[in-house]
Amino acid sequence: MCGICGIYNFGSIEPVTREELEKMNGLLIHRGPDDEGYFLSGNVGLAMRRLSIIDIAGGRQPISNEKGNIWVVLNGEIYNFQELKASLIKKGHKFKTKTDTEVIVHLYEENGLGFVEDLRGMFAIALWDGRKERLVLARDRIGKKPLFYSLGSDFISFASELRALLTDKRISRDINLSAVDSFLVLQYIPSPMSIFQAIKKLEPASILVLENGKAKVSKYWNLPLGRKDLRGIETEQIKEMLLTELSSATKMRMIADVPLGAFLSGGIDSSIIVALMSHFSERPVKTFSIGFKEEKFSELKYAREVANMYATNHTEFIVEAKMAEILPKLVWHYSEPYADSSALPSYYVSRETRRAVTVALNGDGGDENFGGYLRYVAMNAARIANKFPDAAKKMALEVLKSVALEKNAPYNFPWRARKFLEAIINKGIPCTYLATVSFFKTDEKNTLVSDKFKNILGKDLNYAERYITTLYNMAEEKDFLNKLLYVDFRSYLPECLMTKMDIASMANSLEARSPFLDHKFIELAFFDSRRFENQEVQ
Repeated sequence: MCGICGIYNFGSIEPVTREELEKMNGLLIHRGPDDEGYFLSGNVGLAMRRLSIIDIAGGRQPISNEKGNIWVVLNGEIYNFQELKASLIKKGHKFKTKTDTEVIVHLYEENGLGFVEDLRGMFAIALWDGRKERLVLARDRIGKKPLFYSLGSDFISFASELRALLTDKRISRDINLSAVDSFLVLQYIPSPMSIFQAIKKLEPASILVLENGKAKVSKYWNLPLGRKDLRGIETEQIKEMLLTELSSATKMRMIADVPLGAFLSGGIDSSIIVALMSHFSERPVKTFSIGFKEEKFSELKYAREVANMYATNHTEFIVEAKMAEILPKLVWHYSEPYADSSALPSYYVSRETRRAVTVALNGDGGDENFGGYLRYVAMNAARIANKFPDAAKKMALEVLKSVALEKNAPYNFPWRARKFLEAIINKGIPCTYLATVSFFKTDEKNTLVSDKFKNILGKDLNYAERYITTLYNMAEEKDFLNKLLYVDFRSYLPECLMTKMDIASMANSLEARSPFLDHKFIELAFFDSRRFENQEVQ
């Protein structure tokens, strides 16, 4: 796990200096406190900060091929690197380290730009091909690892964190008002936007190729909509296939040369991961939980039950109100607006976990794979409600307002119910869905911003609605739940949850791994959910 950065002055022969890279790299030290590395060659430079996980002694980056004309830096982990390495050795490639990063260089030599399709893991990659004067940036399928970049008329700068790019004085600090507009609704800024007009995020499952002065961004993976190869297979067989694939994903994420543990919330997802880890581990798994003094908000008792069941080495940590004092530090780490309140406990559980281990597995992705959010039930209700006249829906809304006070709003039940009912009146399904994940609805947001703000954006106003609607319409299949899951996999999961986990863990120099987000497992789980509609859940 690392932080990476670099500069390529493709429109000139102006050299990239060590000093420039050190300024960028120095702001990533929390992502990689163990080591740093640099590659400089005329008008191109790569740099990285390393958190040593695999091949601690020999896995320094940047890493090159035998001829020294292809160089790579990696933020993340390639979990199938041993399998890939064995295959590449058979084809004549020679390795000088035991690290997963070196596999990328030789895989690129073998498959060209298709190299990324064989990688199973979480990653942000920068690769320099000196033979073709080609820079390649790539990001993993689910967006576990971030990558920001700024493309000017004659240069590109990139980094794992937005703040590092701001050391490049050529990059404008002008604010992106569409990003602000989106943030007020979504509570995060979706890629490819950032808070600055001149800086973009490389989207998940994307590869950027800069060659001959031109940059092209393309997708290399998508969710397998409308899978047909699983139709006709018995439910029990599907269950076995899911268990086998998740077991494999968990086992390969336990490969590390440093202490390893797991987040344990007490929920189904993290409990499953701890159970699988206990099965594969020869010693008690180290588990870490965070809770609150207010018992109605705390799930520690459930985490304890799981810890006792699998005899884990368990640690608990209580979040107190005074811990909001950490907010200024979190603002520094996020570098742009972000408003998910769970960023606080995520930071603290990462901090406490890092005291004992360097790598922690978690249950992220379980809800997105299996429809675990309550909003999926609400959306199904919205489908039914849409069959009723608007007059009846408006009457229900007025009754709710008269009998249920929004005490302790936001987020109490009356507050949520009002937003939901308002959304399904004269609104389509995508906008109703948006109301279930947003703080301010679009019309509420528009009462907050000035007329000048609206006039500047013009037709670009209300980006969040178009963003969610476009994703919903892209999922062209009859399975309603899968359409919603598709939206979450392309928006909420990578842009909000993965951002939170990356920042929370890397701010504490902790690597977080997510077996449920293995793309092979996702491809298996993402099939027609209607087959289970009339079956009892086991």
